Order: sequence, then structure tokens, then C-alpha cells
Amino acid sequence: MTRSTTLIGHLTDIQGQSFTARLCLEGGASGTMVQVDGEEVLVGQLSSHVAIRQQDIHILATVTRMQTVPGASDAADGQTLELLPLGEVDAQGQFQRGIRHFPAVGAEVHAVGSNQVRVIFEQHRDKEFSLGHLHTHPDLEVCLDPGRMFGRHFAILGQSGSGKSWTVASLLQRTIQVMPKAHVILLDLHGEYCWHDDAGNLQSAFDPAVMHYVDARQLEIPYWLMTYAELIDLLIDRDDPHASTQIALLRETVRDLKKKANPELFAQGMSIDSPVYFSLVEMYQYFKAANSQKSDFGKSKGVLFGHFDEFLVKLQSRFNDSRYDFLLKPKLRTHSNTLAGLLREFVGLGDEKRQITVIDLSAIPFDVRPTISAQIGRLAFEFNYWNPRYQEFPLLLVCEEAHTYIPRSHNTRYEGTRLSMERIAKEGRKYGVSLGVVSQRPHELSETVLSQCGTFLCMRMTNPDDQRYIRELVPEGERDLINILAALGRGEVMALGEAVPLATRFQFRRPDPTPRSEDVDYFRHWRSGPDDLDVDEIVQRWRLQRR
Repeated sequence: MTRSTTLIGHLTDIQGQSFTARLCLEGGASGTMVQVDGEEVLVGQLSSHVAIRQQDIHILATVTRMQTVPGASDAADGQTLELLPLGEVDAQGQFQRGIRHFPAVGAEVHAVGSNQVRVIFEQHRDKEFSLGHLHTHPDLEVCLDPGRMFGRHFAILGQSGSGKSWTVASLLQRTIQVMPKAHVILLDLHGEYCWHDDAGNLQSAFDPAVMHYVDARQLEIPYWLMTYAELIDLLIDRDDPHASTQIALLRETVRDLKKKANPELFAQGMSIDSPVYFSLVEMYQYFKAANSQKSDFGKSKGVLFGHFDEFLVKLQSRFNDSRYDFLLKPKLRTHSNTLAGLLREFVGLGDEKRQITVIDLSAIPFDVRPTISAQIGRLAFEFNYWNPRYQEFPLLLVCEEAHTYIPRSHNTRYEGTRLSMERIAKEGRKYGVSLGVVSQRPHELSETVLSQCGTFLCMRMTNPDDQRYIRELVPEGERDLINILAALGRGEVMALGEAVPLATRFQFRRPDPTPRSEDVDYFRHWRSGPDDLDVDEIVQRWRLQRR
């Protein structure tokens, strides 16, 4: 059934953040289509838009709920819409977010088409940062404000399989197209954005002309670049009864060794967190000597005797594990003067300048990934903190699986890591360093980091704890929209916050090329998969820790 008139109902209840309208459709709203400028619009569809008109008042609203009133005499008079008012359209046809002139009961509710909804996104259309199309109007591109999105941090949140990797790839691809001088550092924890095919060729979700691939092991992010807090995370077990003694000696030892290796820099006012070389072998010897110290010609144990057993065992085991060679046994970064080359490489200013630097952390041991990720983030922050032209050279750090190394809980083994990333969230925008956090478990992610995000791209999320957490983060007037997260399709997002003129549900553009994030097809491979495998090769990869 198609109606020629756009009038579909009247307001019956008006509150500050929600309106209720009773439909006036003969036979009820079920399956009713309305003709709007030659376009057919389904009445009552969730997330669709309607116009509320009364004299000079023209308000756009979105449908959040449709229901039948209990006890209604007939379908034509018994259906209501719950509406979330979005903003007003002025006499010149310009959309303004927020409601300044409220209608009265009885105001008309009209169906709207693409042309009326288009005015919502006109204010950002000149920046050409379109990321997808509206769920209800496939021909209508959704444009965001890149300045507010990247300048205020953003979060991409959704459960596994909702399309987060595709969204990240699509977002960054579009970013480079619109802003060719962007500077992006992407932490790739699972090798989804750059990988080697069976022939050993490098494949990527980005054009090679704009992308620089870095294997974290080859990048050599040496231990001496770590802050004192990060060294504690790496080397000391906070549950050890002698942890406080180990932390105190670590401070004294690191300071002395840095002074010894860099006397000219120390004279200029170097601190314990200054990124300068010191010998890890000598540090081990310091602790070993303190741990076995005796007095009275060996008859009495020293005050610190045996306090560093766990520390020495842990450090020695890391030395003996080849997986940690990139961190503990650098071959290139063995002098303080090598820092400039490292920074150039990971911010895309190497011999071949690139807009996106993908740092592959997939081959890094799980227990050290958080420390390395936080260290990369801190180096990005420090780079622009000390960069006198930071306003002209803003950086974006995209953190995949952020909940694994920026946890919500305190007093964990990654306390220093969490604090480093929270510092970026709180202070980074002042120095041109923005965060893009990607997570499937937002309620496990640091509250400090999420609270600093100005834009949220929320994907399918069925976990009640995650939904509840997101609801508390977004503006009060948009909280009802969180209820729709469980119904989103793959690649669909509910965009909330500063980068969008209003809360918007839209389908992200398919990335080209796509990342390697497809789910395993059990049905296909269990029907026609291989009959045998090269188990010897698997064992060899396992032994060498090479995927």
C-alpha cells in the first residue's frame, strides 16, 4: 500500500529528549509506503527519519520505537512511534543540531525522503570525507568532519565479526584519499593489514605507494628507549614480595648506567626517562652482585642478599629466548645517536615517505606486545611533544585490540603501559597526537581513554555489559540509540559524537583492497579441505616462532 500524502501522524506526548506520535494511517502502518519526491519510504522503520511541522517549526527526528497501543479499537488508531528529536531546519533550509523551539501536542508528523535528510550532512559535505551511506537511504552519502574526528580521538567498538578491521581499512583508505599528507601509525596485532602470501610476497590492505610495512622485530625498538615505568612492567613481577626493593634498585642502576654511557648528555640535564643507550648486561651484573653480597669475609649475608632471585631469573630467561632479541639484543640500535633513524622510519619520513606505517606485532610474544605497543605510542607522543612544528605535522595512532594493553583495571602487570596511553589520551591533542582505539570489549578498556574520545563508531554489540558501558559514555539524548547495536549488520555503524552532525546509522564503504580478517569457512573447508598437511613445516615454524 502506497500513500501519496506524507502526513503519517500527530504528536501526542512531548518531553525534553523524546516525542511520541500516534499514527493516522488507514489500516495501520504495517507495510505502508509513502511517496516522497518520487521515492518510496516505509513508515515506522527503525532509524528512519521523520519531519515534525507546526507553523514555523520544522524539526527532524529519528524513529527509535514503534508499537501498538494496548486496548486500541483498531489498527488505524492504535500504533505509535517513539521519536528522538535531532535538530531544526531553518527558513533557509539549513540544519541546526539541538531543539530551540518545541512543538505542541497535535503537531504533524511527515515522512521524509533523501532530499530532506540530505540537509543534515550538508555542513560537512565540502570536506568530502564520506565514509558510507545511510541505512535507510542507500543513495545518500554520510560525511563526517575529519577535523573533529581526528582532533578529539575516536573509538571503533564492536564484537568479533562485526567488521572492525574492514571499517579501519576503509576509514584509513578514505583518509589518505582526502588528506594525502596524513601521518598514520597502525598497530597491527594479528597481521590483518599486511601479510605475506604463500609465495612470500607482501600483501596489504593499502596501496604500496602510501604504505610502509615494518616488522616490529626488524624495527628494533630497544630496551633503552623504555621509560622507567615501562622497564618495571617488563622486568619486575609486582606480586614478588621483594618487588619494592627491585624497583628502587632498578631506578638507581638505570640512572647510573645512562650517566656512564652518556656523560656529555648527562651534563646537559638528562633524566632517568631520557631515551639514551645503557648496557643491559651491566645492569644484570649490578643486580647479580647485590643479590649475592656478603660481609664479614663471607660469613654474613648482605641486606639485599637473595632479594633479586626472581628478577635475575626472569631477565636471564628473556635473554635466552630468541623471540626477545629485537628488544633485548639490538644489533642496529646500540648507540644513542640511532634514535633519529628509528623515529623517521616509524612516522613515515624514511628514504621513501609514506602516509601509513603499519607496524606488524603479530610475531611478537603475547606477553610483551602491550609494552611494545605502549612504547610506540609514547614515542609518537614524545616525537610531537618535542617537535616545534607539531601543529603542522599531526599524527594518528590506531590501536587495534586496545583493551589488551590499555586495560580498565588498575594494579595490573601493565600499569605503566596503561598510564602511558592514558597520557596520550589526555594530552595528545594539545601536541597533534590523536588516538584511534579499536576494541571488541569496551568495558575492559580504560575509562580514561574512552572518556577522552569525541567520536564513537559503534558496531554490532550484543554483550549487555558492553552496551551498558557505551550508553554511559555517550550524550544522554543519544543513549536510547545504543539499543539498536545488537541489530546492526556487518560493516554497519552507529556514529555518535562530535564528528557527525547527529547520531547516524550507516553502512561503511567496502575497503579496497580488503584486510585479511575473514572468518574461517568451516563448512567449505570441512567439505573440500586438504587431506594432509606438512606437519614438519608446522613444527619448524613453531620452533622458530615464525608464522
